[in-house]
Amino acid sequence: MKVIDGIVVALIRLPLVGGLITWMLLGIRRRSAEIMKRACKDRVRPRNWSNWELRKIAPTYQGDVINVSGWKDEDQVGGHYADYFPNALSYTISNFVGEKGYQGASNEISLDIEADLPPHLTGQFQVVFNHTTLEHVYDIRKAVANLCAMSHDTVILVTPFLQQVHYEEGSFGDYWRPTPMCLERMLVEHGFEVVYQSSNDNEWYIVYLFTVATRSPEKYRGKIPFQKIQEWVGVKHFGLADSLPQHNAAVIRNHDIRHAVVWIFADGRGNEF
Repeated sequence: MKVIDGIVVALIRLPLVGGLITWMLLGIRRRSAEIMKRACKDRVRPRNWSNWELRKIAPTYQGDVINVSGWKDEDQVGGHYADYFPNALSYTISNFVGEKGYQGASNEISLDIEADLPPHLTGQFQVVFNHTTLEHVYDIRKAVANLCAMSHDTVILVTPFLQQVHYEEGSFGDYWRPTPMCLERMLVEHGFEVVYQSSNDNEWYIVYLFTVATRSPEKYRGKIPFQKIQEWVGVKHFGLADSLPQHNAAVIRNHDIRHAVVWIFADGRGNEF
């Protein structure tokens, strides 16, 4: 392979020919990514993957749940996140002004997570769920503080780790791509321990993080999976897995094999990850 790599590198450095080969390689890369997004959508597409992760965790909770800044509560694959929590005592959605903001639904409240939290919401919910909102909030530490203050038990966060800039002019911006360590430190500051964290780290598309933190870790031991991923998130996306120490590379391979088996047998068709 090194010989082939050397030949390709030499050809790319040639005038005219190099430009053509580069264009061909980029085309192969783009088409390969599109194929993988279709063939392995629940492993590669971040929304599908994060939905699958939530399905593993959400039925555990039997108290009051809120989807913060959840707009219409849609999961982008034809369902609603309320259905992911079948045992919840109640389910609330919060939104704020602007595009994809407050709708006036019967189970919806108006909430600015960058402002001071209304006192009646402190400790009101067992689960505070927030899907891909924190990157759009400039005062992210205030937002995390409010999410934690609303929960007397568990916070579930879905955040982008590697994604293009995306925003709505006049409505919301795009500011952050927090790392696993960043999220853990912010949550610890408010009395929460990260017990489960995962990523759809892949070579083809956007990478998300899925984080579950709780005030009472022992309460959930044996009920939800416990794991952390700080050591290797992002290495697959940038093709660095083989450059890691042998032990860490083996951990990543075993992690991939385990999840591939789950994906193949989850519904008998290989449609879930």
